[in-house]
Order: sequence, then C-alpha cells, then structure tokens
Amino acid sequence: MAERLPAVFFGHGNPMNAVLTNKYTEAWRRIGQETPKPKAILSISAHWYVSETGVTITTSPRTIHDFGGFPPELYRVQYAAPGDQALARRVQKMLAPLPVKLDESWGLDHGTWSVLRHVYPDADVPVVQLSIDESRPASFHFEIGKRLAPLRDEGILIVGSGNLVHNLHAYAWGRHMPDPYDWAVRFENDAKAALLAGEFKPLIDYETLGRDAALSIPTPDHYLPLLYVIAARQEGEIITFPVDGIDGGSVSMLTVQIG
Repeated sequence: MAERLPAVFFGHGNPMNAVLTNKYTEAWRRIGQETPKPKAILSISAHWYVSETGVTITTSPRTIHDFGGFPPELYRVQYAAPGDQALARRVQKMLAPLPVKLDESWGLDHGTWSVLRHVYPDADVPVVQLSIDESRPASFHFEIGKRLAPLRDEGILIVGSGNLVHNLHAYAWGRHMPDPYDWAVRFENDAKAALLAGEFKPLIDYETLGRDAALSIPTPDHYLPLLYVIAARQEGEIITFPVDGIDGGSVSMLTVQIG
C-alpha cells in the first residue's frame, strides 16, 4: 500500500496568484516540497460547478482561462499536466451507482492550475478534475468526499480549491486593501475551531449558521470543495492550516490540510 497522502483544501483567491510570488504562493510551493509526490491528483474546483457529476478523462487536459480583465501574461500561462484515464474510471466506479460522466470537454480551470503551478511547477503529476453538481445539497458533497477517501491510500492527492470566505461584492478591487471585515474574521475563526474539534456537521449545515456565514458564503461554489476534503479525514488525523490570511477584506486564503 502506498503511503497515505494528505487531502488539502486551497484558498486560491485572485487568479493573479498564478503568476505572483507572495506569502500564499510560497506556502503552496512548500506544501509540494514537503508532501510525498503523488501518483496523480484529484482536484475539486469551485470553477467546475455544473448540473451533473463528471470527471475529466482527456489525456492532455487543456488549460482553461476562465476569467476576464486580467493582464496578458495570465492568459499566456499553460499548465500542461497530463490527465489520468485510469483514475477517472476509478472515481466513476467508486461513486457508482451515482451517474458520473466521463468528460472530454473540460480541462483544468484556474481554480486548479493557478495553485498547482506553484505546488508542482513542472506539471509532472497527472491531474483529474471532478465537477461539483450544483443541484445537490452540501450533505451530498460531503458524502462523495467520504467515498473518495480511500484514494489517499492509493497514492492520490485529493485537492479542493475554492475559498472558505468568498464575497466578491465586498472585495477591494483595485483599491487600498482594507482590514478584513469583522464577519469574515468571525466566520473563519468559527470554522477553524469546528475543524480542529472535528465537528463537521455545522460546516455541512452552514446555511443555518446565521449572518456571518451568509455574508461569507453568498454562493456555495467556492465553499463546497472544502467539504470534499474534510470528508476524507480518517480517525485521529490532525488538521493544520499551512496558509491563512484574508485578501481584499472578504476572501479567505485559508488552506486546510488533512493529515
């Protein structure tokens, strides 16, 4: 049996992090250096949020520039990691009888490649993306994460990419970065406390947590990848936060590592 790999939720933040060197990207690079090299990566990104569950099965997934209004250098980035058809079919089998589409149209969106180009800059680890079914409740996504957990013992790194707090309406675009909003800080601190206590139910039922949660998670797309990752935790495993900080007042850059 391969050494059990961690599961990691990355707060990916601004797409420009893909081409910047800062405290976030340097920490992402350290994670890659300190983690045993995986056979492949299964990535759940906020940016593949569709009406079905699918996995990418292309051998050479394209680099998707799914954003607008950024400098030309960002659009020139290509992250040429290979795909892994065997892993895609393994995921499909693990999730049966849930219908899982073997998808050839998607590739690697910036939720995946903007982080991985720092974690594995040589793009030499195969990557498969798993979509987030927008029609399903949070509990469904947590259960999917539990079913995928055995991959960690097969040399697969499970990665979630989103942001614990992600409110772009309040984000300081092009302005002086303000202090974090009080609601963002409170929600991040409450979430960290729940994670450290192993109390995942409130995080699954986040819609019941009141105003701070509602402001922090105005839409679920960036939050749900966290549930896939924490669901993969095994009994007794520690949870650490290799990266923290709130960008632009309203986007949490928190990284959550399991194991």
